[in-house]
Amino acid sequence: MFNDDLLTYLEGYLTESRRLRFLKVLQHRTRYLTVAIEDVFQLHNTSAVLRSCDAFGIQEVHVVEDRFGQRLDKNIAMGAEQWVDVNRYQTTSECITALKDTGYQIIATTPHDDSCLLHDFELTTKTALFFGTEKEGLSEEVLQKADGFIKVPMVGFSESLNVSVSAAIIIQALTQKLRKSNLPWQLSDIELLEKRLDWTKKSIKDVEGIIERYLSK
Repeated sequence: MFNDDLLTYLEGYLTESRRLRFLKVLQHRTRYLTVAIEDVFQLHNTSAVLRSCDAFGIQEVHVVEDRFGQRLDKNIAMGAEQWVDVNRYQTTSECITALKDTGYQIIATTPHDDSCLLHDFELTTKTALFFGTEKEGLSEEVLQKADGFIKVPMVGFSESLNVSVSAAIIIQALTQKLRKSNLPWQLSDIELLEKRLDWTKKSIKDVEGIIERYLSK
């Protein structure tokens, strides 16, 4: 059961402007749309995607770290890792299974000719967008298990975009479309409370000691 009294107590350590900022940001957060990053090699690319997710309201990011290990650069993420939930997986199979088991359709981002153009893509159910490594793109496993494909329309000579640029364009377009829809995209009441508590705890120095003293009263 959620401890409302603890949240109220800890929010007393925040400035009023920070507390209100949390409430405002959370009104735009969603788990209906999520992002999965598969074996991106460049540190700054994973971090930049994470920052874009935070900027456009994606609450959860899924990172497959099979081939290159951890790919998160906190300097480029600029604190976004505090506000976005990062789920890490050792294999692509593990990531896909976890997402499908929680009701997500898998949408592979790829410049292939049969991919749906971004402006034609319609969100009708919970969706996980998969972005792949810089040179090879997504693995064959993702392409085989995907429920659909999407690409950014381009009219120049370049055939593809940097993964972090592509992610930013797609995330911005789809989150905007999502907020204009009648889909149940917002966080639930309990999810809002849990994130308020999480973010509040991350904002307070020596919060564990404060909580321990509060619970001992």
